[in-house]
Amino acid sequence: MPLMQFVITLAVLGGVLWAINTYIPMQNNIKKILNVAVVVVVSLYVLNAFGVLGSTPRFQIPRW
Repeated sequence: MPLMQFVITLAVLGGVLWAINTYIPMQNNIKKILNVAVVVVVSLYVLNAFGVLGSTPRFQIPRW
């Protein structure tokens, strides 16, 4: 993954999270849950981008 694409992705995600926290009225508990979820997802994205999670198994949704 090119470095510029990585930086742009992180900047866009940060901007979207900032806009949601600033302009969408929510209870503080919901904002905290949203912020924690975004931090976890972005952390996994960063670890995967640097190859730390290189061989993680893919999760599959079972068919009914």
